[in-house]
Amino acid sequence: MNRVCSRKPSTIYNLQSTAPGFTIVELVVVISIIGILAAIGLVSYGGIQPRARDTSVQSDIETMDASQTNYGTWHNAAGKNYYSGNGYDSDLAFTPSGGNVIDVVVNLTDYCIRGYNPNGTKNSIWNGFTKESSPGVCNNQLSPSVDAGGSSCPTGFIRVPGSSTYGTNDFCVMKYEAKNVGDKATSQAASTPWASISQTDSITASDAACPGCHLISEARWLTLAQNVLSGNANWSGSTVGTRCIVRGNTGVLDACGYDGADPESGTGRNAKASLTLTNGEVIWDLAGNVYEWTSGTVTTGQPGVAGNAYSSWIDWPNVTTPGTLSPNVFPSGTGISGASGWNSGNGIGQLLSNPAETGLRGFIRGGAWHTGGGAGVLELVLDNGPGAGTDVGFRVSR
Repeated sequence: MNRVCSRKPSTIYNLQSTAPGFTIVELVVVISIIGILAAIGLVSYGGIQPRARDTSVQSDIETMDASQTNYGTWHNAAGKNYYSGNGYDSDLAFTPSGGNVIDVVVNLTDYCIRGYNPNGTKNSIWNGFTKESSPGVCNNQLSPSVDAGGSSCPTGFIRVPGSSTYGTNDFCVMKYEAKNVGDKATSQAASTPWASISQTDSITASDAACPGCHLISEARWLTLAQNVLSGNANWSGSTVGTRCIVRGNTGVLDACGYDGADPESGTGRNAKASLTLTNGEVIWDLAGNVYEWTSGTVTTGQPGVAGNAYSSWIDWPNVTTPGTLSPNVFPSGTGISGASGWNSGNGIGQLLSNPAETGLRGFIRGGAWHTGGGAGVLELVLDNGPGAGTDVGFRVSR
C-alpha cells in the first residue's frame, strides 16, 4: 500500500516590531544637547585650571613671606633676594610649586614678593600677585629683579640707578614728560606734554602706559634728583655745587634755563633741558616746561615757615618748620656735600607750602615754563589738592 505523507503548514509569524523608535529629528536634538553639555564642561574645566594655578601661586607667596620673615629675624636683615629660576635656596628652605615663578627683591628695610604662573590668569612678572613688607614698596621702590625680566625698559624710558638713601632699586622712567598719543601716555620728544590732568587721572594713565608702570613716586623722584645733582656735567660751573644746575624751559634766559615758546618742536631742543645720569642716560625736562605730579600726598606735616600760608616761595635754607615728610625732601637729605646751603640761585628750586595745612595735598615737582628762577629738580609745590592744573603734567616709571 502506498502511503502519502502529509505535513502541516508552518505557522508564519510577523516579526515586525510595533514598539515606537526615535526619529531623525529627535536624535539630532539629543546629540546637540550632549554636545552643548560637553562644551560647557570643557569651558568650565578650562577656567578651573588657571584659577587653580593662581591659588597655587598665592600659596607659594604666603610661604615665601613666612620664609622672609624668619630669615630677617635670624639674620637681622630685611630679607633675602630670591628668584625661583636660580634653583633651591637653603637659607629660605623654599621650592615653588610646579610651574610657578617667584621673585623677591630686597632693600635695606623692605622686600617685595612677586609671583605668577605662565598658564594662570596672572601670567607675567608685570601682572603677577604681590606681597610687600610695607605698603607701596612694590610699586614705588622695588622693581622686579633682572633675573625675572625686570632689566629691560619700555621704549622711550631710561634706566635709573637705585639709591640706598631713598630705599630704591634700579628702575625705569620716561625720558620725556608724558605726551598724550592716542589717549596713551607716551615718552617722546615731539608734541606738547599731557597737562591739565589731575593727580588721580595721572595715576590711571600711568598704570595703563605699560605693564608694571606707575606714576613716579616721591622716592623715585628724589632718587633722580640726587643722581643728577651729583653729576658735574649738570652744573654750569662744571663742578657739583658751582654756579647752577640746569633747569630747562622756565621763562628765564640765563646760565641755568631758557625761555622756549615751543620746546617740543623737534628742530633742535635746548641742551639746558637735559640732564645726564651717572650711568650715562639722559633725561629731559625734569625741571621746567610743565610741573609734574608724583604719587605723593600729604594732609599734615608740611615743611615751611610758620604763618606762611602759601603766600610766597621759600628757599630751602630759609625753612624754619621742618615738617614730617618722608622720604626727606630737603636738599640735605640727598647726602651731597654742601647741599644744605643750596638755594634757587643754584637752580635747585624752591618750596611752596603751609605748615598749618590739614587738607589733602598732592606733590607737584620741577617747575613750569613760567616759574622763573624758582624752578629746579627739588622744587616742591604743596598748595594743590589732587585736582587738575593747566600747567601740571606727569612722568611714568616702572
